[in-house]
Amino acid sequence: MLALVAKTAELKAQGADLIGLAAGEPDFDTPEHIQEAAIKAIRDGETRYTAVEGTARLRQAVLSKFKRENGLDYASGEIIVSTGAKQVIYGALLATVDAGDEVIIPIPAYPTYGEVTRMCGGLPVFVSCPDTQQFKLTPEQLDRSITPRTRWVVLCSPSNPSGAAYSHEELRALGEVIGRHPDVRVMSDDIYEHLLFNGEPFATFASSCPDLADRTLTVNGVSKAYCMTGWRIGYGGGPAGLMKAMITLQSQATSGPCSISQAASVAALEGPQDFLAQHKATYKARRDLVVEGLNASKHIQCNTPDGAFYVLPSCQGVIGAMTETGSCIESDSDFAAYLLEKAGVVVVPGSVFGSPGFFRISYAANTQLLQLACDRIADATEALR
Repeated sequence: MLALVAKTAELKAQGADLIGLAAGEPDFDTPEHIQEAAIKAIRDGETRYTAVEGTARLRQAVLSKFKRENGLDYASGEIIVSTGAKQVIYGALLATVDAGDEVIIPIPAYPTYGEVTRMCGGLPVFVSCPDTQQFKLTPEQLDRSITPRTRWVVLCSPSNPSGAAYSHEELRALGEVIGRHPDVRVMSDDIYEHLLFNGEPFATFASSCPDLADRTLTVNGVSKAYCMTGWRIGYGGGPAGLMKAMITLQSQATSGPCSISQAASVAALEGPQDFLAQHKATYKARRDLVVEGLNASKHIQCNTPDGAFYVLPSCQGVIGAMTETGSCIESDSDFAAYLLEKAGVVVVPGSVFGSPGFFRISYAANTQLLQLACDRIADATEALR
């Protein structure tokens, strides 16, 4: 990955025409009413430290959001607001994982889960969930993976990088397994909640398995749905004891999140929501375009994801192929490097997410660029021998 980043920078410096489909962030601007709330907060002098766990106003907005959209009832002491959802994840694992403890992570997965587990002295237990099972963890796999050292099971739905989403029934089946192990918690990463395209209602673990709510941390934030990646606001809801430990750690790490960003996040959660449906329809159309375009490429196979704004197509059909210059494509990383140099398209190798033989494309880009990228990928694969 570092090599690809360096090569991308080198080609850009040379004036190369590149299409970047690696970034995991919306291409839409932050909605205007959210921007205005931030400007007003500055003018009103809301520029001082806030409570470590977040302002009372934002925590109330989060409580209302959980109740309104997810049917979850939290008390004020069961909410934390952090500098991005990543800090919520880090704080939870740091507060609970000791040396040798295990965290079950279905792969493909966002790399942070495993890396933070290692930083805490824990052992990530990666469970391979192939495309033949829609990249989702099965109850049988989960049951085989739990040991006396298991402390967490991480679920991200819809998923980065695969876009796979769990239904209520699938979460209940996983909950039946977890229910037999009282020392195991569940981290439900719902950051792509509003980007679900399969026609099913969004399901989060705590509402699907209410008997396990006291062992569940629900992670969310404003970055993806509200186009606020740079504002750095994430939040979590869970048992009071866990929240207290996470707040204690946060008080020494960063203190409270940015006051201006918190004011903007209140506007995001409490203000107009109509743009969410508009963005969702746009992403769905882009997904369909990219899936069709990639499946028209020689030796590329792409499942249709349930949500998020990623596809994770297989490039296994090109492994072992030769480029025009006589180089062999030996891995997904080689293929990503080939697409960069041959097609000017920047993608992320699947091995970054624990899925060698695949590559991730973010379709958070305009339609014309996505169509051009698919055409370039098709031409590049056609040129392989």
